[in-house]
Amino acid sequence: MDFTRAIWRSLNSLIGWLEEPGNVDELIKKIVTLVVIIGLAGILFVNSILMVDETQQIVVTQFGKPVRVIKEPGLTFKIPFIQSVNIFEKRAIIYDDEPTKVVTKDKKNLEVDNYAVWQIVDPLKFLETVQTEASFLGKLDDIIYAQMRQELGQYDLIDIVVSERTDIMESVTEKANIKGAEYGIRIIDVRIKRADLPSETKDHIYARMTTEREKMAKKYRSEGQEEAMRIRAETDKDREILLAEAYKKAEIIMGEGDALATRIYAEAFGQDKEFYDFIRSLDAYKRALNDDTLLILSPDSEFLKYLKNSKVL
Repeated sequence: MDFTRAIWRSLNSLIGWLEEPGNVDELIKKIVTLVVIIGLAGILFVNSILMVDETQQIVVTQFGKPVRVIKEPGLTFKIPFIQSVNIFEKRAIIYDDEPTKVVTKDKKNLEVDNYAVWQIVDPLKFLETVQTEASFLGKLDDIIYAQMRQELGQYDLIDIVVSERTDIMESVTEKANIKGAEYGIRIIDVRIKRADLPSETKDHIYARMTTEREKMAKKYRSEGQEEAMRIRAETDKDREILLAEAYKKAEIIMGEGDALATRIYAEAFGQDKEFYDFIRSLDAYKRALNDDTLLILSPDSEFLKYLKNSKVL
């Protein structure tokens, strides 16, 4: 009850004080002052809060001098308007370089398109040497290109393209990482995406390859034509030999047949010459005489030998 009465008396006193002339203006001034103080305190509080993301690492500087390095994520504080924050990427970064030209051991120009994976491991040293990530890319390009040119210059073109690429890239990564340590970074990997000959060299090579292929094509065509002529000649020769042998066999068979026929005729003729002549004459009459045949012969013609006593005549 005493506490309630005390609060009630305080409220009555405040109301009475407000009802007095001049107290309202004074209260407004106090409220404005309080709001300004709270606002300034809020601004100072907001500027003193520092949220560190898990993908970030921060170097806090005071008047340009580093005072603290923060790598762990979380909430921390800094002195507002006095201390500045330098934020760096904590994750690995891929740097895709522009194609560069290098000269191999066998004096061949090669256009190499490579990329690198790097990471900031010492943000304080990185800030002291290169300030920002954007300004470091030029130095990174120089580091990688220098090592790439040095390594590729120790190998022939065919070795770079075919067999030694993995060893070359490991060596480039190792040596570039030593240089990168001076800036507080670690070069994780360097790889060649594509290795091409320069366009003018490719055009020259393509032209030479075309000429060589045309030369080989002409050679193959010539050899093919020569082989075709040889095959045709051998085929014609075999054909002539086969025809000659066949003609020879045919002539032999025909000769043997004629000899056999002549022998049979001779044997038949020798057995009864008159009858043989008669049969042959009848066969001749059959072939020569018909209704449309007109023969003009002398009466003593041998052809009419067997027709002289015939009733037809």
